[in-house]
Amino acid sequence: MAGQLNPQLLLAVPLAPLAGSAIAGLLGTKFFGNLVGRTVSHSATILGVLVAFIISCLTLSAVLDGASYNATVYHWMNVAGLKLEVGFLIDSLTAMMMCVVTFVSLMVHIYTIGYMQEDEGYNRFFSYISLFTFSMLMLVMSNNFLQLFFGWEAVGLVSYLLIGFWYTRPTAIYANMKAFLVNRVGDFGFILGIGLLLSYAGSMDYAEVFAKKEELAKLILPGTDWMLITVACICLFIGAMGKSAQFPLHVWLPDSMEGPTPISALIHAATMVTAGIFMVSRMSPLFELSDTALSFVLVIGSITALFMGFMGIIQNDIKRVVAYSTLSQLGYMTVALGASAYSVAVFHLMTHAFFKALLFLAAGSVIIGMHHDQDIRNMGGLRKYMPLTWLTSLLGSLALIGTPFFSGFYSKDSIIEAVQATHLAGAGFAQFAVLAGVFVTAFYSFRMYFLVFHGKENFGHVHPHDHHDVDDEDEGHHAHGLAPGQKPHESPWVVTLPLVMLAIPSVVIGFLTIEPMLFGNFFKGVIFVDEAHRAMEELQHEFHGPVAMAVHALTSLPFWLALAGVASSYFFYMVKPAIPAAIKKNAGAIYTLLDNKYYMDRFNEIVFAGGARVLGDGLWKVGDRGLIDGLIVNGSAKMVAWISSLVRLLQSGYIYHYAFVMILSVLAFLVYFMPFPFAK
Repeated sequence: MAGQLNPQLLLAVPLAPLAGSAIAGLLGTKFFGNLVGRTVSHSATILGVLVAFIISCLTLSAVLDGASYNATVYHWMNVAGLKLEVGFLIDSLTAMMMCVVTFVSLMVHIYTIGYMQEDEGYNRFFSYISLFTFSMLMLVMSNNFLQLFFGWEAVGLVSYLLIGFWYTRPTAIYANMKAFLVNRVGDFGFILGIGLLLSYAGSMDYAEVFAKKEELAKLILPGTDWMLITVACICLFIGAMGKSAQFPLHVWLPDSMEGPTPISALIHAATMVTAGIFMVSRMSPLFELSDTALSFVLVIGSITALFMGFMGIIQNDIKRVVAYSTLSQLGYMTVALGASAYSVAVFHLMTHAFFKALLFLAAGSVIIGMHHDQDIRNMGGLRKYMPLTWLTSLLGSLALIGTPFFSGFYSKDSIIEAVQATHLAGAGFAQFAVLAGVFVTAFYSFRMYFLVFHGKENFGHVHPHDHHDVDDEDEGHHAHGLAPGQKPHESPWVVTLPLVMLAIPSVVIGFLTIEPMLFGNFFKGVIFVDEAHRAMEELQHEFHGPVAMAVHALTSLPFWLALAGVASSYFFYMVKPAIPAAIKKNAGAIYTLLDNKYYMDRFNEIVFAGGARVLGDGLWKVGDRGLIDGLIVNGSAKMVAWISSLVRLLQSGYIYHYAFVMILSVLAFLVYFMPFPFAK
């Protein structure tokens, strides 16, 4: 099916979820008088995403057969010769992202029927998640920076709405405002990068900008000795740091767990947070021109991968454990980008989307079974009560830690090998970070797994740690947790079906796709790697098939580090639970550091928020109150009053005073204008 794709069919991919969102958001809410009920709302949105998924799969099949599309679908306007357009670029990278986004979104939509059934905002929630799907599809399908920025900002806006979905809770409002503001910091750098490329390339179209990459590589930023392409790429990556939650712009993502669990899976595991990874991969022709920018990417990713993993060890909220895991895995993807292994980063993006969405939705299933108690210390022994949730959680955890033959193994081990093959500045630290992260990931993942599904049953009674550390999941439930004598229960089929559907690719997708995606022609002509960066060549030289790769891994350091992490967590929390308590007591400073999130929130509060308050107070007191109100407004009024007080002295009310002034005025007039005889 080589040739051009049908533009009308492609247009239906983002518009179908948008139509479903409009039906649920307008007709299903008070805005238009609740004209449709819950069944119509969830049916319309699910149908829209299903249509988008089917067309996306057909598109991927056509692309694999050689089809492509890169054209404008709507011309907006011309501004001084600059074309502002909506256009689609459909290649293997886009088609793969379309399938991932729509499949995960479809599973989340189905899951939401069971998870949000008791919530008053049921229709509104379906409208939001469909609107998010539309925004994400517009982002990944774009062929120009204008549409990319539109999708970029749209997913940020809908994320704000979803994180603050329970808007009567102060913590939710704080979390969504925090996410919105932190992302605006990253977006400021992003728009600067777009502006630099527009200024010197004269276009916002990807193909036209990439065609001028050699010219851009020779330019110096005016007024500096910096390479223009380096500055532009770092600015673009700052945007990715905000959206993909890289240090130090990561602080919004853990707090975003204030939103309902389905959006944690949709936004913070599979789609929005991977937008930065997708964008850098799309911009590979530009990033390959600057080793400085790649080193910056490599170091930032390494810091995120390691230090965010440490945070997962001390979390007791089941969703926050998975959230910090997301941060760490996003760091792994970013490390791969810095090593010029873009296809490996995208490969891990895909595999991670499935098993991380699975883990989030499984966490939500546990929360339902525990009557909205999220503290893993209050669980234990759930395996026999929730067998399907247990099995799918186990499969997701095994994929996450990189167990051979599971999907996460193929992508994660490829990242580790790619980093070992790079020689950029910061590569040494990156190698240490990704290897240490293997042990850390296995430890906190199976700490959560063992405490939730094995060991002593800790539910059904009051604990001294209740109401600390853990965010209430649902404002509608005042009594959280199981009452004495109550037992957990398996979730309904609308919750467990998406778990099964996500568990299948979590196990097999890596095995099936590693060869074409990393060593075949899947990304040929889409992702560009400079000849000087040889990580992918060395990976290909070492690859002898997925089976051989998995068998060889049984003797490799990452496998034994992962096994050590699992064994350590089992020993600490199942055999000798007194050990972690003793470590916490004797390593108080380290625990305090982790518990306070490296004091990043405190730093931001003092430096940036405090600085903004000081600046605001200064502008208010000196500028507004002192200069504008005091000098200009009140000062001018006082001057008028002073002049008026002087003039008022002349207003005596006596006619002879006024007559005398008139005579003096006439005399002065005559003296001034009448020449005297002796003037000559």
